[in-house]
Amino acid sequence: MAKRHSKNQNLMAQNRKARHDYSILQTYEAGMVLKGTEIKSIRAHRVNLKDGFARIRNGQAYLENVHISPYAEGNIYNVNPRRDRKLLLHKREIHRMADAVQKKGITLVPLKIYIKHGFAKVLIGVAKGKHEYDKRAAIKKRAEKREVARYMKHY
Repeated sequence: MAKRHSKNQNLMAQNRKARHDYSILQTYEAGMVLKGTEIKSIRAHRVNLKDGFARIRNGQAYLENVHISPYAEGNIYNVNPRRDRKLLLHKREIHRMADAVQKKGITLVPLKIYIKHGFAKVLIGVAKGKHEYDKRAAIKKRAEKREVARYMKHY
């Protein structure tokens, strides 16, 4: 019987700050064009999404400013860790993303990188930046929810 992998085992990197700083309006799953030893670094969880973003150029989507550390045993086959990586999406998805980004305050943010059926995938979120008061309200709402759950647990 084949081993079943949970989602947490396949999760390679996550941008937790993105959900705090942005309201995610819609998400898209995209493949990435990787070179050489980059997939080995991703499988070793050597990825940083913190400052990353996606951009549409010439009808193609690119993942920019995402740091994939050079593979330790890769020597001459390693590439620039912050290079732009092409995203593999359907043309209509790229058009939808491009239309969304035209609006003020909307950006494309990588939310997580994971392995699916042996291929590295990135979850791209169409996001709108939150104001400081929105962030405080979200924190307050989360605390209230936790308090209610704690109360309900005893009864």
